[in-house]
Amino acid sequence: MLNDKEIRELVAAHGAAVNSGRSVRELIDDGELPRLEGCTVLKGKVSDSVFGETLKTPSGKPVRLMFRNNRISTHDVNRGSIPFKDQVLAINHDHMLRLVRDVLGSSQFEVAGLAPSSTVIPAENLEIVKVENVVRRYMAESSTSTSLYQHWLRAKEEGLEVMHYAGHRLKVAELVPNGPLPYLMDTPSTKEAVDRTVDAAYLVEHGVCTAEQYTQIRNASLMAFGVVSQYLLEKGMVLVDTKTEHGVNADGRIVVADEVYTMDSSRFWKVGDDGELVTRDGKPVSFSKEFARGLVKEKAQQFSGDEAAEIAVRYIQGLQHLTGKPFAPDLRPRDQRIIESTNLILDALL
Repeated sequence: MLNDKEIRELVAAHGAAVNSGRSVRELIDDGELPRLEGCTVLKGKVSDSVFGETLKTPSGKPVRLMFRNNRISTHDVNRGSIPFKDQVLAINHDHMLRLVRDVLGSSQFEVAGLAPSSTVIPAENLEIVKVENVVRRYMAESSTSTSLYQHWLRAKEEGLEVMHYAGHRLKVAELVPNGPLPYLMDTPSTKEAVDRTVDAAYLVEHGVCTAEQYTQIRNASLMAFGVVSQYLLEKGMVLVDTKTEHGVNADGRIVVADEVYTMDSSRFWKVGDDGELVTRDGKPVSFSKEFARGLVKEKAQQFSGDEAAEIAVRYIQGLQHLTGKPFAPDLRPRDQRIIESTNLILDALL
């Protein structure tokens, strides 16, 4: 394992270099990826996607290439770039997907020779179900508007004895910040400019998905949550909450569409040998993006270089704790990594 000193030296020595490079749009425009010319490029919060009529497997399955970047987003605002974040989350996702692929399915194609640290992800271009499926086991303190915690605070302020959240009826007095919930809860939210927590009935009534589709998403997600929770017990961690996105593939099957159980999409808390949560300054010791959220003091704030470096250290520490393996970064120039991974994928799939 890399120790704290080694991680900080790695970030200080190579952080700026791994952050620099052209976007996939620029690489295409510069003629570096000729097979992607004419394709659609969509820029997302933390990844860019490329798809088009020419990107199809020999069997006719549409291909979407997802290019993970180092951007970090909190409260729906881009806060800047974090060194090594793209590689850390790529390895994190790859490791966890292997645990839950049989339960959640996957849109990803297996490509021989593609390293877990590859920030180019080959996937089937799905018909996306426009819902974020959030599963919660604890009421984590959170500043995000869709969180159970923020709804609970408002219920307390209004003097309510019972609150309704995503179709669940909860007694306000029985909930404790960072405490366990009465049961594992599914709490879907919309995928809009500003996400909103809703219940299953809303999704069906507004045509987001069918009742059968949501039942499948919910049941598979609850089962996967259990699989990951059991795995984390061996790592001295608990799974607090997670969110997944899903879509329908060419075979009509609902599969997971994006990253699973990463430090961006999930919260992991540390537990001691006695099974109790480990705390620091009265808060659970967390391996998640929540640390970065806590640094935000202003609505439009951009992280400073020192803040970005410290967040990078936390991500690498969390990855090693999750996987039980030392972080092995790919220090090739970012442009080279993207070009070579993309060509490897296209040679294998097209």
